[in-house]
Amino acid sequence: MIPMENFLLLSAVLFAIGFYGVLARRSAILILISVELMLAGVAINFVTFATYLDSQAFSGAIFALFVITVAAAEVGLALGIVLRIFRERQTANVDEVDTLKW
Repeated sequence: MIPMENFLLLSAVLFAIGFYGVLARRSAILILISVELMLAGVAINFVTFATYLDSQAFSGAIFALFVITVAAAEVGLALGIVLRIFRERQTANVDEVDTLKW
């Protein structure tokens, strides 16, 4: 069996890469991808703890499924907003979008 620390390290690395991407990137699409990386790290963390602490319960898998569902809804909504901003301003750079007035 693979040690729990390996999965937790993978989860932490994914979350850290996503966090850095959110702070360092200026493109709205790249920020969305970074948020998805962070959510993937959280989902791996949920499944890892559920598997190693209580292998008979499905609570971690249910939480991970909930995280994936929320991530899909978040991407759909955020991409709609980004497309609307791009059509109005011809840019997806978050620094150039300072107001929400059309």
